[in-house]
Amino acid sequence: MDAIAFGRGVRALRLRRHWTQDQLARGASVSRSVVARVEQGRGDRVTVATLDRIAAALGARVMCRLTWQGEGLDRLLDAKHAATVEQVVSILTLAGWLVATEVSFNIYGERGSIDILAFHRTSRVLLVVEVKSVVPDVQATLVTLDRKERLAVEIARGRGWHGVAVARLLVIRESRTARRRIEEHAATFGTMFPDRIGRIRSWLKGPDPRSPLRGLWFLPNGPQEVARRSGSLPARSPKHDRPAAF
Repeated sequence: MDAIAFGRGVRALRLRRHWTQDQLARGASVSRSVVARVEQGRGDRVTVATLDRIAAALGARVMCRLTWQGEGLDRLLDAKHAATVEQVVSILTLAGWLVATEVSFNIYGERGSIDILAFHRTSRVLLVVEVKSVVPDVQATLVTLDRKERLAVEIARGRGWHGVAVARLLVIRESRTARRRIEEHAATFGTMFPDRIGRIRSWLKGPDPRSPLRGLWFLPNGPQEVARRSGSLPARSPKHDRPAAF
């Protein structure tokens, strides 16, 4: 945790409400000295539970997360992630796309890694693919994908891929939990990812730069026919490929 930035944030939110430190302390059921220490950048000396109470009193929340090499820890802990990436790579390759995985970038201080960056030579369309076996944080997922899509043209240029349009595809491993998580935010995902399996399949075979894909794909578990049938996308499975309820 950046204790100084946290303290500045608490102070800004407190002043926005026109509260004194005493008022915030009463609202959070802590002493004024604790509030003062947090605002002075010494929040790393109090418990997470105390920080959470202070944030809650301000209408905010504390998110505690361990990070390593950008998004590397998520992938290290998620054994299914690599298998899902391989599955998508096979699908894209057979559809005629050039594919790169784990594409790291550092542009204007913005760092990260794209799960799959693909380029269609004929149409000169770039495709940014975010792969999730679970959906732990909806807002973070959307913000991260937005940033990667925004930087995709410049990232791809470094590989000699000169794209004229950028498409996005969020691939989520099929599960009841994943579908329930997405359906809890149906309006958001319906706006950000209006394309479903039917258009995804047809678009990947013949991408149109005038109408870039904005797709959400629940990818079934298990081996896919694409791995056995050269030149074709996986056969549609009514059970697994049904659209989410929007």
